[in-house]
Order: sequence, then C-alpha cells, then structure tokens
Amino acid sequence: MALDPLSQKIVDVMSAGFPRFGETVFDAAEARARLAALPKAEVPRTPVARVEDRTVPGAAGPIPVRLYWPGEDEHGLPIVVFFHGGGFVLGDLDGHDAMARDLCAGAGVIVLSVDYRLAPEHPCPAAADDAYSALLWAHENAASLGGDPARIGVAGDSAGGNLAAVTCLRSRDEKGPAISHQLLIYPVLDSAQNTASYSVHAEDGFLTAKAMAWFWEQYLGPAGDGGHPYVSPLRAPDLSGLPPACVITAEHDPLRDEGEAYAIRLAEYGVGAEVHRFDGAFHGFLSVSHILGYAREALSLAASAQRKALGME
Repeated sequence: MALDPLSQKIVDVMSAGFPRFGETVFDAAEARARLAALPKAEVPRTPVARVEDRTVPGAAGPIPVRLYWPGEDEHGLPIVVFFHGGGFVLGDLDGHDAMARDLCAGAGVIVLSVDYRLAPEHPCPAAADDAYSALLWAHENAASLGGDPARIGVAGDSAGGNLAAVTCLRSRDEKGPAISHQLLIYPVLDSAQNTASYSVHAEDGFLTAKAMAWFWEQYLGPAGDGGHPYVSPLRAPDLSGLPPACVITAEHDPLRDEGEAYAIRLAEYGVGAEVHRFDGAFHGFLSVSHILGYAREALSLAASAQRKALGME
C-alpha cells in the first residue's frame, strides 16, 4: 500500500533536510556537519526516573554510554543494551534519547544506550567490538546498577539492529553473557543489498538504496568482509542457540526483506521469532511516534515483547 498523506508529508520533509548520501554527498564529515546545521525538531521526551551519562571500557578506549532507569527504588530489573541507528556513520546518544526513554518506560527496564565508534574513521569491526564490550560491562555491573545479570536484552534500530543481532551471535560463539531477547527494529542484516525490497522500495521511503550502499561502503572500508556473520548476520551459517527475537519492519524500506528473512531463518533453527511488518510505513518511522499512530503502536508492541521475554509479565 502507498504511504498515507501524513506519512508522505513526513518523508518529504525529512528527505528535504537530509543530505543525499551516495548521490550528492560522499564525505562523512560533510554529512555530519550538514545534519548538525539543521534546525533541531522539538520531540517530546517520555519521563523516566533517572538518566546518567558514563563511560565503559572498550578495546580501543572508553565508550560513552547513557543509562536510563524507569523507577527510583527498583532492584533486580532487566537491562536492555541499546544501539542507535545511523548507517554506522551517523547518530549519537542525543539523537536516540527519545527512543531509549520510550523503551525504558514502556518495558520497565534499565536501558544502556551505547555511543559506539562510527565509520569511516572506525570501520568494522569497531562498532561491533564496542557493542560487545558494552554487553560485557552491563552483565558484570548489573547488580550495582539495580539490574539482574540473568535478564539482559539487546535492542537497536537500523544499523543498531545489526549490532544487536551481531552481539547475540558473538556472545553465543564466545560463551559470553546469556541474552534473553533481541529487539531488531528495521535492521540492517546483509551487505549484499540484493533483495526485492531493495528494488521495489529503492526510492519511495526515507532511506534510499543508494544511501544504504554508501553506508555499507563506509562501514566495510577497503578491507571489510561483507560476508562475515558479524557483519551480515543473515549469512551466518548457524542461527541455533540465539535468544528469541522481535523484528519490526517497514513496508517502504529497502531493508524490509532482510529483516523478515532473518526472522524466518531464526525460526528454522528453533529460535522464537516474531516479525511485524507495518504496511504503509517508512524506514525510521519510530522516530516520529509523537506524530504517527502506527509508530506508537510499534513502540507498544516492542515494549510488550521485551516485557514478556525479560520476565516482566
């Protein structure tokens, strides 16, 4: 189905303000500067009990993180390690503050939002290494945060969805912390970029196929292996033993098919996986949940999936 008039208007406004990655803008620093110069939209922020900025140790140095608590005097809460989107090139803690707050309040969990290193200055596996380091820290320090080390989930949107999926694979492979749930919101899962949705929805949503190709070029760099499971989780030869997943996709999104294919493959390996496609939606639609009713529905669905998987219901 086509975008509804309100969604189309939002896509038009967002697209007009964003650089045309891979078409007119090819330098990451220039892209970030252009985005920083745009007027900042006033987005409602869901109240949470407490927010705190910290750093956690990483292989290449301290990693900035932001912690969110849903209540003042709660102990033994699940922790969700959250990775922001931005094509591995863009994004930060502030840009995804609203989504982190929504997940914290909606699911009643502690959220650890991770400001991982960005490409092309830090190509893969830098972001994935930071993501895994953040998981290890959350597990080791869960009790001091008021969290439960036995109930840890991961979540992310777009490129952050990739990092969430990769973190699950790596923790399984390296016998790291047990992860109870993975929330993948219109995730990036395969560098091949050869699905039908890449052709059918190359231009009609906010994220274009050309922009995604440019993001992959930045992330892979000259030596990256696009076929490695820690880069393209959809190509992992074995998906057994992974945590249950909730995958949210948007109809008008080049990434739609790979997200849905991942849920199907997880199920084939006996992993509980639910997939929810939002028809008429575009990539990034959860960022405007204060405007779009179906985006609020998606956030509610995501929070419900986390509550159930993390033992909150």
